[in-house]
Amino acid sequence: MNTLAPRASALDVLEPLKAWWPIVLGLLVLYVPTYWVLAHGLWNSDDHAHGPIVLVVALYLVWQQRAVFTRDASAAPTRREVATGWTLLILGLLAYALGRSQDILLFEIGSQIPVILGALLITLGTRAARALWFALFFLLFMIPLPGFVVDAATGPLKQYISVIAEQVLYAAGYPIARSGVMLTVGQYQLLVADACSGLHSMFSLSAMGLLYLYLMQRTSVARNLIIMAAVLPIAFAANIVRVMVLVLVTYHLGDEAGQGFLHGFAGIMLFVIGLLFLFVLDWILGFIFPDRPRVRAQG
Repeated sequence: MNTLAPRASALDVLEPLKAWWPIVLGLLVLYVPTYWVLAHGLWNSDDHAHGPIVLVVALYLVWQQRAVFTRDASAAPTRREVATGWTLLILGLLAYALGRSQDILLFEIGSQIPVILGALLITLGTRAARALWFALFFLLFMIPLPGFVVDAATGPLKQYISVIAEQVLYAAGYPIARSGVMLTVGQYQLLVADACSGLHSMFSLSAMGLLYLYLMQRTSVARNLIIMAAVLPIAFAANIVRVMVLVLVTYHLGDEAGQGFLHGFAGIMLFVIGLLFLFVLDWILGFIFPDRPRVRAQG
C-alpha cells in the first residue's frame, strides 16, 4: 500500500486544476497558433527575444499560485464579478478576432490578458484574480511596442546616446566627431542604429526589474519606488556604455571586430550589466530602507 503513495501525491498536485482544464484547452486552441507564429517570426529578432522568457515566467507564476484554482463553494463569484468577467472575456475575444484577422499583434497578443482575467472572474471570482494579478500584468511585456511609440522614442534616444558617447570619449582623448547619429573615430564611421537606441533593452530590463521586486517582496515602499524609478536610467546608461565599447573595439581592433561577434555579445552584456546595477542598487538601499519583519495573521 505504501508504494502507491508517491503516485497519489503526484496526482494531487494537478487536482486543483481539474475544473479548469476545459478553459485551459480553450486558451491553448486560441493562443498556440499565435505563439507558433511568434516563435517563427518576431521572437527570432534581438528586439523581441525576451518574449518566450516572459511567457515561461508568467506560466511559472501561475503555477506558484495554483492553489487558487481549488473550487470553494463558500467563495463563489458574485453576480457583479461574473458580469464583469463576461464583459472582459467578450472584449478580449473581440480584440483577438480583430488582431488575428487583421494581423495586428498588439490586439492578438494583448487580448490574452482580458480573456484570462474574464475567465478567472467568471469561474473563481476576485480572489483568484487578485492572487494572479502579477502574472497577468507580466504578460504585458509580451506585447510588441506600437510602431508609433518606437518611432517617436528611437530618434531622440539615438541622438542623446550619440552626444553623450562622443563627449565622454572625446574627454578621454579619443579622436572622435559626430554628425547627427554618425560617429567618426579615427578612420572609421559608425552609425548609431535603431537597435542601439536602447528602447527594447529598457523594455526588457523593466520586465526583469519588476519581476525582481515582486519576487523579493520588499516591505519598504520607498525602496521599491526608487528601484522602479532607476530601471530606465540604468538601462539608458548601460546602452551608452555598450555604444562606447563598440566604438573603442572598432577603433582599436578594426571594423570587422566591431560588427562581428562582439557586437552581439555587447548586447548580452548590456542586459547583464543592467541587472547587476539593479541588484547593487537594491543592496545599497537595503542599508537605508531595511525590510521590516512581516506580521503574520494568526489563524
